[in-house]
Amino acid sequence: MKINPVKAFSDNYIWVIEEGKDAVIVDPGEYKDVLHYLKENQMTLKAIILTHNHEDHIGGVKAISEKFPDTPVYGPEETAFLADHVVKDGDSFDLLGKKFQVFKTAGHTTEHVSFLMEKALFCGDALFSAGCGRVFTGDYQAQFNALQMFKSLDEAVEVYAGHEYTQTNLRFAQSIEPANKNISQVLDQVTNLRAHNLPSLPSTIGKEKNINLFLQANKLQDFIALRNARDNF
Repeated sequence: MKINPVKAFSDNYIWVIEEGKDAVIVDPGEYKDVLHYLKENQMTLKAIILTHNHEDHIGGVKAISEKFPDTPVYGPEETAFLADHVVKDGDSFDLLGKKFQVFKTAGHTTEHVSFLMEKALFCGDALFSAGCGRVFTGDYQAQFNALQMFKSLDEAVEVYAGHEYTQTNLRFAQSIEPANKNISQVLDQVTNLRAHNLPSLPSTIGKEKNINLFLQANKLQDFIALRNARDNF
């Protein structure tokens, strides 16, 4: 099993889960580079999974589905206009011989979900390395609940988020906790990776517990204060 990124727009990652020559695509916001990747690597598309309904995560679905018309699409209720299989919290399904568990991780959108495949978490815009998504719904409790769920996962779980926001998130964290050596050290590592155009992802839940101030917030009001500060950073 391999998981590789297809870069999209300025900072999106479209994740390709690969088992041999079979592939599952996560959140294809565009289609050209995805189709090129599949063709170049002679891969067969087995499914598309969607975390939420923002255009930069679903924009390529129709064109990809036209090229692979029998490909099932899994996604939450807010993607029902695209999804053959509408999934909700607590659901599970099998792809590529692996079990995918569904968790509702709302806040960024009303029905945002995340998928856990063994030790790999595909969390869209609910969790980023050193950050989390903007709470466009205004439901800070829902986003806070999602963070508590993420904290409960095994520390070895790898975090495959939807955007390359790590460097900015760490700079924000450093502005809040300038003496935090964990944050400073990881910021140096990420700065080096990005200087070589390498992704900072995946992270891990264990790593995030050390550097992600949003995961460290134990009270809703503390989380809201952090999120407001990050929105204005």
